[in-house]
Amino acid sequence: MEKRVLGIVLSLLGVVGLILAAVHFMSPSAGGMKNIKSIVMYGILGAIFFFSGIGLIRNTKDRPS
Repeated sequence: MEKRVLGIVLSLLGVVGLILAAVHFMSPSAGGMKNIKSIVMYGILGAIFFFSGIGLIRNTKDRPS
């Protein structure tokens, strides 16, 4: 059960990271290269957390106690 909860937490962190990447992508700022770096950073970290959380939820077997 703990692995499933950790998977849910990682998935939620991944979704937050992907949303932050989308917000930085859509914001009209003149940041230039800094904005691109933040988009890539949030996007990659968000995708890693999201897919690792989904994989952890999928591969965890529930055993009756």
